[in-house]
Amino acid sequence: MPHILMLNHFHPDAVRRLRETAGYTVETIPEVTREALLARIGEADAVLVRSTRIDRPVIEAAGRLRLLCRHGVGYDSIDVPALTERNILLTVTPDANAVSVAEHTLMLLLAAARRLAAYDANVRAGTWGPRPELPTFDLAGRTVLVVGFGRIGARVARLCLAFGMTVLVYDPYVPGNTIKGAGCLPARTLAAGLAEADAVTLHCPSNEETRGMVDRDFLAAMKPGAVLVNSARGTVVREEALAEALHGRHLAGAGVDVFWEEPVPRGSPLLDAPNLMMTPHSAASTAQGLHRMAMSCAESVLTYFAGNLDPDVVVNREVLARVNDVPGAG
Repeated sequence: MPHILMLNHFHPDAVRRLRETAGYTVETIPEVTREALLARIGEADAVLVRSTRIDRPVIEAAGRLRLLCRHGVGYDSIDVPALTERNILLTVTPDANAVSVAEHTLMLLLAAARRLAAYDANVRAGTWGPRPELPTFDLAGRTVLVVGFGRIGARVARLCLAFGMTVLVYDPYVPGNTIKGAGCLPARTLAAGLAEADAVTLHCPSNEETRGMVDRDFLAAMKPGAVLVNSARGTVVREEALAEALHGRHLAGAGVDVFWEEPVPRGSPLLDAPNLMMTPHSAASTAQGLHRMAMSCAESVLTYFAGNLDPDVVVNREVLARVNDVPGAG
C-alpha cells in the first residue's frame, strides 16, 4: 500500500482527496525540520513538497520514493539530477498558478508605475496630492517586454494587451509566428527589446542560461525611466545591480516577488532601494491558487499510481522511459 508523505501545510481539500481514496496511507509533517524529514522520508512512496529543500542526502534516505510532487512550478530547491539517477519522477503544477502569478505581476507593474508605496506613505504622513518628485505614468500606450513566453508569460502578455500596451516578447524557444498569433511582437534580440520597452517583466526559469542574467549590463541596456518586474525566480536578478539602477534613477521603479536568498536577509541592498515594491514570494498564493496547486499535486499522486500520469507535469521526463512498472494503488 503506497504511503504518501505531505510536507508543510496543504489545502485540506487535497489532504481529504488523498485520505478518502482507498489503498493509500497519508502522513503529514506540518512543520518540517531536517531531522523529521530524514526520519520519515524513508517510509514514503510519494512526497508532496512546498518549499522544503530536497537535496541529495534527503533523496538517498528515501529508499522507497518513486514520486516527488512540487507544489508550484519552480524547483530550484530540489536536486533533480539526484532524483533522476534514482528513477524518481518530479512533477510540478504547471497550470495551477498561472492566473495568480500573472495578476500579481500586473499588480507590481501598476504599483511601480503609480508610485504606490510612496503615495501611500505620504497619505499616512499627512502629505496630500500629487508630487512633482513622484511622477507616475499610464500603462496604456506604453511598451512592455515579456521575457519568457510560457504559461505565465503568455497570460501576462494578454493582460498587458488589455491595458492597451504594445507587447514585445523575447523567448528564443518560441517561434515568432506563435508570438504574433497571440497579438504580440517578437523582439529581434533581447538588447533590442530592452532598448524599446518602458517596462520589462521576467517569466523565465532559473538555469545556467538565465542565472544572474539581469546584471549591470542588462539594466544599463534598459530604457531610462523604465520599470522592471520579477515574479519568476530570484536568482535571475543580480540584486546589487538592481539596487544601483534604482538609486541612480536609471530605472523609475521595480516590483519583485522573488529573491536570491529567501527570506530576504537583513542588509540586502534592495531593502532601502527607492520605488521598489516587494512581496514575499506570494504571487501564487491566492486562495484559489493554493487550492489549485494542492489539488494538482494530489491528482499527480493518484494518476501516477493508477498508471496514467500526465507527462506534461513531469520535469525529468527521461525517467518515464526508464520506469516500466508503476506500482498499483492496491
